[in-house]
Amino acid sequence: MSYAAPKSYAGTLVGLTFFAATSWLVLRYDESTIRAHGLSLGGLLEPVPLSARRLARAALHAVAWATLVATIVFPLFWLGYRLYWGATSPFVLRPPPSLADEIAAQLLVVALPEEAFFRGYLQSALDRVFPPRFRVAGATLGPAWLLSSAIFAIGHVLTIQHPARLAVFFPALLFGWLRARTGGIGAPVVFHAACNLLSLTLARGYGLSP
Repeated sequence: MSYAAPKSYAGTLVGLTFFAATSWLVLRYDESTIRAHGLSLGGLLEPVPLSARRLARAALHAVAWATLVATIVFPLFWLGYRLYWGATSPFVLRPPPSLADEIAAQLLVVALPEEAFFRGYLQSALDRVFPPRFRVAGATLGPAWLLSSAIFAIGHVLTIQHPARLAVFFPALLFGWLRARTGGIGAPVVFHAACNLLSLTLARGYGLSP
């Protein structure tokens, strides 16, 4: 899909493909199957009546966990980003033409489909084959955590063939940890989108992208 689609639509179509695959593999089944894969999102993706209270509770839970991890990781990432790119000029905040569009795109077109497939379907399916057996900061993890992160990284380098793309393996470990620690993909979706937004903001702020 990435190679066949026009460049301006490739990202959107890849996201739709991931979500369609997840729908076929998981979301077309009952709510117990959806919950077992961490894909409930407060009932949003379940075939049950929506509850505003449940949705709000799930959203706050996801944002709280994503914020906690971001508070720890983002300062270190910022420092590493400056060192890796050799950024010596001061950071200047340069907002995108439409901040709302950028946030919506990262949440709904990138983070949600990727997390639904890689952490919702794939990590859960691999956990059944390779049962989790060790604890990492409160989360029970196993080979599936590493395998799904590696496949995630390989997918990124296949769409844009540059070795640096393999570096997404490391944030994928955090996405997978959040999936295991919280029992769902809500926190990974929020944190994934926040990571992408931070990278875009830093690239603009240091003049590395328009």
